[in-house]
Amino acid sequence: MRLSVLDLVPVRTDQSTSDALAATVRLAQTADRLGYTRYWVAEHHNMPSIAATSPPVLIAYLAAQTTQLRLGSGGVMLPNHAPLAVAEQFALLEAAARVASTWVSVARPARIR
Repeated sequence: MRLSVLDLVPVRTDQSTSDALAATVRLAQTADRLGYTRYWVAEHHNMPSIAATSPPVLIAYLAAQTTQLRLGSGGVMLPNHAPLAVAEQFALLEAAARVASTWVSVARPARIR
């Protein structure tokens, strides 16, 4: 059985963003050590309780601190970015780390009425 993690980098009310990122690194390292296959992060904005605002940056950060996990993005808000820039960022990550550019999902933000 292959197991994966989807991490939004939750920020608890008693926690700083730095603390939340440190917890994410510990979770990724634990998943890596336990033999999990993939570790996904997703892009969310304007949510104080979620620190995952830039999947490419977070993936690069995690790649430097894990050894075997395949890293990917479980959501990139494409309307917020130039599609070519997203493609180029993930192609660079694929060349530099354990990232498969095909493991990028795109979404559009929810509409607030």
